[in-house]
Amino acid sequence: MTGMLAIDGASAWLERHVRPEDYRVELSAECGDEIRRVVDEIRAFPLPTIVLRPDDFAMPACHEQMTRVRHILDHGVRFAIVDRLPIAEMDANEATSIYWLLSSMVSRPVAQKLDGTLIYDVLDTGQEALPGSGVRPDKTSIEIRFHNDNAYNNTPPDYVGLLCLRQAMRGGHSRVISFHSAHNALLTRHPNHLPRLYQPFWFDRQREYHPGESAVFAAPVFENPGELKARFSVHQINSGYTLRGEPIDTEGAAAIAAMFEIVEEDGLSVDFDLEPGQMQFVDNRALGHSRTAFVDYPEAERKRHLVRLWMRDRGRRAYPG
Repeated sequence: MTGMLAIDGASAWLERHVRPEDYRVELSAECGDEIRRVVDEIRAFPLPTIVLRPDDFAMPACHEQMTRVRHILDHGVRFAIVDRLPIAEMDANEATSIYWLLSSMVSRPVAQKLDGTLIYDVLDTGQEALPGSGVRPDKTSIEIRFHNDNAYNNTPPDYVGLLCLRQAMRGGHSRVISFHSAHNALLTRHPNHLPRLYQPFWFDRQREYHPGESAVFAAPVFENPGELKARFSVHQINSGYTLRGEPIDTEGAAAIAAMFEIVEEDGLSVDFDLEPGQMQFVDNRALGHSRTAFVDYPEAERKRHLVRLWMRDRGRRAYPG
């Protein structure tokens, strides 16, 4: 099997290898000035955010910094924290518009739902993410374990962006992990379980499918079409088997358990609190990300609020890709 080799390079990192300068991109004063001028223009000549294009505005300094973000995502540690939008000077819609423009300099935003949703609010709705309900865990306050976004779709996004508008009252801490490093650890410590992760598992499709289509999707956790790509989300895997009305096979359950033994060890992840105005970008197929459970403020206007974009330069912009 081609994937059964150790992975080296910048993408296969451990926490102790990663320095802040490897992933932090500070917006320059020049970029900040460009952002303020764009906000002024948006106020004077409003348009829907999704029709805004970077080329419509003079933002050369911001282009330069977002080019660095793309380089980190493709050739570096595969995640970046961009610090930060001056959100005290703008409202949430204006901040989202600037975030959209900066993200569009990295890659093309694509739909996150079958209905064509391009801009997705990560908020606790008070619902439960039950199997087959279509309620995604990001619409709750529960812990979300390490995963790739949209692992249950044939064409997941290549990159995921998050803009923090408001933090939770308590919790909601962010973590990122290299699935390339996790693969290396599995190869060393659990080589007998690794082959099962290259074979299909059932995923709950979160009701994102057309009438008459299956509610589940089959795909392996790992594939290697030249570079290792991961597709992991234990919530959707467990729900997928529930919807099938069958237990996960013994070998599959052992492989998933071995995966979690690795990824939840101390020293493998980089942890941080995403602060208002900061943006997080990740290579969605090389890295996993997670967040801890959180307790929100009681007031609706203070609740934890992140804005997510999925990005991919290939295929259709529509949800199936």
